[in-house]
Amino acid sequence: MVEDLSDAHYEALASIRHELRRFLHFSEQEASSSGITPQQHQALLAIRASVGPMLVGALADHLLLKPHSASELVNRLVKLDLVRRLAGTTDKRQVPVELTEEGGALLASLSRAHRDELRRIRPLLNQLIGAL
Repeated sequence: MVEDLSDAHYEALASIRHELRRFLHFSEQEASSSGITPQQHQALLAIRASVGPMLVGALADHLLLKPHSASELVNRLVKLDLVRRLAGTTDKRQVPVELTEEGGALLASLSRAHRDELRRIRPLLNQLIGAL
């Protein structure tokens, strides 16, 4: 078998993985310092990014969770007044969820910090990806 990756490719891949892990650590710290878990932050972001209210089942799919785990996650977000459940349609199993004003404000603050961090590391990531 012919090796099609050079030492430089492996170095670039290792560095990319390291930088992505550093970004994830940054993200986890930002969420925690805002009083929520990283998973709650991911849920808020997924709900906000959804076109219209997101169903709990779709949230489970998005976060790679079992439906009952997503439902418990939503329960915790409701208790924090960050999301609200809407009246279901004809199918009671399909429960739409949307951000509250407080949830939207918290997410906006976290998203600005994440955008700024991504802008900061973009040149390095571009350079590392270019090395591949």
